[in-house]
Amino acid sequence: MESAQLTQMEVNNTKIPPTEAGNRGLVFAVNGEKFEVAITDHSTTLLQFLRSHTRFKSPKLGCGEGGCGACVVVLSKYNPVLDRVEDFSVSSCLTLVCSVDGCSITTSEGLGNSKDGFHPIHERFAGFHASQCGYCTPGMCMSFFSALAKADKTNRPEPPPGFSKLTVSEAEKSIAGNLCRCTGYRPIADACKSFAADVDLEDLGINSFWRKGEPKEVKLRRLPSYTPDVRFNNYPEFLRGRSKSAKSLHFQNNSWYSPTTLEELESLLNSNATGDDMRIVVGNTGMGYYKELGNYNRYIDLRHVPELSMIRKNHQGIEIGAAVTISKVIEFLKEEGQVNSSSDGKQVFKKIADHMEKIASGFIRNSASIGGNLVMAQRKNFPSDIATVLLAVGSIVSITTGYNHERLTLEEFLARPPMDSRSLLFSVQIPFMEPKGNATSIASDSNLVFETYRAAPRPLGNALPYLNAAFLAVVSPHVKGVLINNIQLAFGAYGTKHAIRANKVEDYLFGKILSVNVLYEAVKLVKVAVVPDFGTSHAAYRTSLAATFLFQFLSPFINVGAAISGGLSDGFTGSLQEDSSRICNGSSIGQLTNSTSLSSAKQEVTSSREYYPVGEPMLKSGATIQASGEAQYVDDIPSPPNCLHGSFIYSTKPLARVKGVDLISNNQLSGVAALISYKDIPERGENVGSVAMLGFEPLFADDLTRCAGEPIALVVAEKQKSADLAANSALVKYDTENLDPPILTVEEAVERSSFFEVPAFLYPKQVGDFSKGMAEADYTILSAEIKLRSQYHFYMETQTALAVPDEDNCIVVHTSTQCPEYAHRTIAKCLGIPEHNVRVITRRVGGGFGGKAMRAIPVSIINIQIKVSVNVFVLCED
Repeated sequence: MESAQLTQMEVNNTKIPPTEAGNRGLVFAVNGEKFEVAITDHSTTLLQFLRSHTRFKSPKLGCGEGGCGACVVVLSKYNPVLDRVEDFSVSSCLTLVCSVDGCSITTSEGLGNSKDGFHPIHERFAGFHASQCGYCTPGMCMSFFSALAKADKTNRPEPPPGFSKLTVSEAEKSIAGNLCRCTGYRPIADACKSFAADVDLEDLGINSFWRKGEPKEVKLRRLPSYTPDVRFNNYPEFLRGRSKSAKSLHFQNNSWYSPTTLEELESLLNSNATGDDMRIVVGNTGMGYYKELGNYNRYIDLRHVPELSMIRKNHQGIEIGAAVTISKVIEFLKEEGQVNSSSDGKQVFKKIADHMEKIASGFIRNSASIGGNLVMAQRKNFPSDIATVLLAVGSIVSITTGYNHERLTLEEFLARPPMDSRSLLFSVQIPFMEPKGNATSIASDSNLVFETYRAAPRPLGNALPYLNAAFLAVVSPHVKGVLINNIQLAFGAYGTKHAIRANKVEDYLFGKILSVNVLYEAVKLVKVAVVPDFGTSHAAYRTSLAATFLFQFLSPFINVGAAISGGLSDGFTGSLQEDSSRICNGSSIGQLTNSTSLSSAKQEVTSSREYYPVGEPMLKSGATIQASGEAQYVDDIPSPPNCLHGSFIYSTKPLARVKGVDLISNNQLSGVAALISYKDIPERGENVGSVAMLGFEPLFADDLTRCAGEPIALVVAEKQKSADLAANSALVKYDTENLDPPILTVEEAVERSSFFEVPAFLYPKQVGDFSKGMAEADYTILSAEIKLRSQYHFYMETQTALAVPDEDNCIVVHTSTQCPEYAHRTIAKCLGIPEHNVRVITRRVGGGFGGKAMRAIPVSIINIQIKVSVNVFVLCED
C-alpha cells in the first residue's frame, strides 16, 4: 500500500500544513493511497483536492453544481452502527474535503487502468462505443460501478457467470443523473445493461464484441468477463481503526467542528460567533443550487451526532433524523412498505420513496440530507418535492432554537419566518396512516388513497419541477358513489414561497360524494388556489397542471356513466368505474400510476466489404483510457508553480460606455494580483479576441461595450475563489447618454439597416426562378415563423487553455478548441508577434459542437496576455 503523507501542499494556492502533534488532521485514502493533511480553507471541495494534489484526474469539473456527473467518485465509509463498510457515489464538486475524514475515495483510475489492467466496465464502455469525446465517461463509470457494487452485496440469487445481480432497470437508472452530450445515451445504456443478469443480449446495440445474429454462446465468450470484487479493495486497513474512533476534528482557528453529542452541538450553535459566519453542513449539496461564494468562520458537520443520523419507529410513526441522507430514507421506507404488508397505509411509504427517487440524482441523494432539503424550502423557498410530499401526509418536525425545543406541523414550519443559522431542524416524523382509526366520522369500511405527481423537464435526474403535488384521501363506498371522509391536498414548486395545503379545496370536498359536478367545482377552486407569483415562468401551464393532477386523482372515483350521457366512451367509463370499485374494496393504492418503462430501440446497419473498414464497428482508439480517466485534457495538464487564476468581468449592458471598473476591497478579496483590460494589450498588438467569417471580435470591450456578456476585464488572483469573488462583486461604471437604443432583435436590425458585411463567396447562387416554381407547385407550402433567442452548445468541458514559454521567444498554447488554426492566427495578431512564434496544441476536446470554434480563442489569448502583463502564468477557464 503506497503512502502519500503530505508535508506541504496547496489547495487553490492555500497552504496545507502537515498534521501537527496534538492536532488531529484529516486521514483518508484515494485509490488505496494514504493522505494525511490539515486543511485550512474549509470550503475546499474534494474535486479541488483531487485535481490539484493527486495524480488522479478522472473526476472532471463540468457544471460545478452536482448536475452533470462528470466529477462522480465512489466514497467508502465505515458504519459503526451496522459494523460494515458502505459504498456510494457522490458528487466531488460539492463534497467538502473536510467531510471525508476516515473515508476511502475511489476514482475511475482506481477501478482499473492501462498499467494494472482495465476494469470490465471500462472495456465494455469502449466496446459498446459509449465514449466519444470521453469527458463525461469516467463519471459515468463510477455512477454505474456504485450501483453494481451495491447490487452485488444483496442477497439476490447468484447471476450467471460474467454478469452481476443488477437488473436491467437498475442498470439504466444508475446513470440517470449523468449527462452526455455526444452519444445519445443508447450505447452508454447498452454498456451498463450488458452486466445485468436479466439482459437479453439481442436487445443490445452495435458493438465491437460480436456481430448481429451470432449465437449467444459466442457473445458471452467475447464479452469482457466480470467477476464481483476480484480486484477492488475499497477500504484499506489503516482506516478501520480510525473510523471507529471519536469524530472530533480541530484545525487551526477551530473552524471545522464535528460534534458527537447534542450537548456539543447546542453549545456550538449558541456560541458567541455571529450566525452569518457559521455554516451547518451535511452533504453540502445546497451549494449546487445556491452559489454562496462567501467565507465562513465556522463549519459544523452534523453527521456524527447519533440522534440526527438515526431513523426510529414508534407507535405514532417514523421519525427521521435531519442528517439522514435521502437515499437512506428511500431504502428504509421501501423496506417498511414491504414489512408492514397488513397495514392500511403500507403503500404510503412506498409512494413517498418512489417519488424521492425522481428527484436529483443518485450521487446527490447519497449525500443530501432530508433536513437540509426541508430547511432550504423553509429558509430560501427551494422548490422541494420532499416538502410537498411530506406536507400531504401531515408530517411533524422538531426544531431547536437556542435551548428551546418545539414540535410543529410541517405546514406551520414552512409558514414561519426563515430560520437563522443557529436554529436547527432536529427531525421529521411521518405518521402512520390508519383510515380505520378512532375518528367517529370515518366509516369502518373506509380506505386510504395516496398519490404523488411531478411535472419536470426530465422525469429523472437534476430537473426542478414545474409543479409537484401529493394527495391523501380517506374514502368509503356509499349507495350514491364514493364518499370523501378526509382529504389533504399539497402543491408546491409552482412559483410561490413554499409548498401549501389547498385548504379551501379540502374544505369543499370534505364529506361530499364525488360526482362530475363536485369534481368540476373542485378543479375551479384549485385554479384559484394554485396561482404562481408574478414573473414566474410558464404560469398558466403550472396552474393547469394543478387542475390536471387533481382531476387525475379524483376521476377514478366517479360513476361517470350515470352523470354524463354520451360525453365519454364506454371504455373510459368502464375503466373509471373499475378503478373506483377496486379502490373502495380495499385494493392496493399503488396501482393508479404507471411505472417508468425501459428505453428500447432497434439498430439495423448494413456494411459492405467494398468500403472496408467503413461501417465496421471497430473499437475506437483511446476509448478505454477515456473510460479509466487517463486520457489527458487541457485542464489535466499540471499547472506551473505559483500559477494564478483568472475570472472575467462581463458587461451587464447591451450598449454603453465603460467609464471604469472598481474592485470592492474586503478580506475575502485578498490575493488579487491584477486587473487586465484592453489597455494592457501590447503596443504592437490589436484588440482581437476571435476571428470568424464575418470579421474579428474584440478580446475586451474598449470604451464602448456592444453587447451584454461582452468581456470588459479579467481579474487575476492567487485563488480561483478570490478571482470569482472579485469579478462578481466588481462595480462597473456605465454611461448611456447620447447613445442610440441597443438593437436587440433581427427586426430592429433590418429597420435600422444594421447588417454585417457578408463576403462575396458566401452569397447564394440563384438556381432557377424561385417565384415561378412556387407558383406552379402542386401543393401549397404554408409559411411559419420560429424565433430562437439564443443557443447553448452545452459542451461538458469548460473553455480552457494553458500557455507555456518555449525557446527563442516562442510560446506553446494548449487549448481546447475546434479550430487551432484560427487560434494560432488570432493569438499572433492580438499580441503583435510573428505567427511562427506561436505553437497551438489541441490534443483532444471535451465536447464542442461548434461552441469551441471561435469562443475558445479568447481564453487562449488571455493566458498569454497575462503572462506578458504580470509575468506570471494564469490558468483560465470560462
